[in-house]
Amino acid sequence: MGSSTSSAPVVHLDSPAEIPPEDRLHARSHPMRWVTGALVLVVLGFLVLSFARGQIDWGVVRGFLTAQKILSGFAQTILISVLAMLIGIALGTCFAVMRLSANPVVSTIAWLYVWLFRGTPVLLQLMMWFNLSLIFPTLGVPGLFQAQTINVVTPFVAALLGLGINEGAYLTEVIRGGILSVDAGQTEAASALGLSRRTALAKVVLPQAMPAIIPPIGNEAIGMLKTSSLAATISYTEILTNAQQIYYVNGKVMELLIVAAFWYLVATSVTSVGQYYLERRFHRSAVRRRSAADQIVTAALARLRRGAR
Repeated sequence: MGSSTSSAPVVHLDSPAEIPPEDRLHARSHPMRWVTGALVLVVLGFLVLSFARGQIDWGVVRGFLTAQKILSGFAQTILISVLAMLIGIALGTCFAVMRLSANPVVSTIAWLYVWLFRGTPVLLQLMMWFNLSLIFPTLGVPGLFQAQTINVVTPFVAALLGLGINEGAYLTEVIRGGILSVDAGQTEAASALGLSRRTALAKVVLPQAMPAIIPPIGNEAIGMLKTSSLAATISYTEILTNAQQIYYVNGKVMELLIVAAFWYLVATSVTSVGQYYLERRFHRSAVRRRSAADQIVTAALARLRRGAR
């Protein structure tokens, strides 16, 4: 009995006729990409040339980059941004859990908090905190201790409360979304193993939700660095306020604004790098925790099967 041999057809991809239509579409050149890239380069070149030829004293810019008043204002910007973010994260976590509560009173309170502070401008909130003494002249417990509100709610305190509480309203929704992204089976499995709701949230749900929570929190932290400049309106001495005080004297407006912009870019760049490494770390940790969570689910299901028998 004879045997026949067959060989697979040879496809020469070098020939345009042999390339599938969808691949030929991707293989075509895209002239608009070159046009767009050229336009971007032209615009960038125009901006660089304009700043180079503009009436800007770059010697003043270099001189004030490390001026004591500028560095002091930059430190105050970092301080208020970090503290406000910590307050925002604490409030956001608390109210996110409250939003998910089965208690209608608790969830409604959390919803009202988000509605109020997310629905009004942060500048308005800063000004209201700064003028709180118009409503409450004194703070304290009558008969025990009292203090003048104007002495307690300083520009720093007003900025901290305004920025931190406003940030907490945004982070409430961020953290709530991260919690909801975790499969409900994880909570059910933790409950089947006898873990309390609080323990399950802290040990099972939140660690798995972190990869979804970290990126928007990083973006909010970068936004906070820039939003903190609004504290200048209530006389908080951050970097923009100090830069304004200097150019009111020497008239070098654009030079001092460039100095402030430089330090804002430094702060946001460092924050972006930190966000990148934090995301990578939590991603690796999430993989390990997801494996552990799968083991918890498996153990819980096995226990339920044994109980059913």
